Amino acid sequence: MKSNRAAAKRFKVTATGKLKRSKSHKRHILTKKSSKRKRHLGTATLVSIPETRKMLRLIQA
Repeated sequence: MKSNRAAAKRFKVTATGKLKRSKSHKRHILTKKSSKRKRHLGTATLVSIPETRKMLRLIQA
């Protein structure tokens, strides 16, 4: 069974089995956003637990 390539490129599985993702809104129209906002958008975050189950099914298919 093939894994979903779009999902595989967007999410990384951590050592504890959680999913790491990057935040959105960092690509364009950056002049009106504050430096603090842009800095925080650059950091990675974890996918919520209910969504993790769905995404793992796509990645590890």
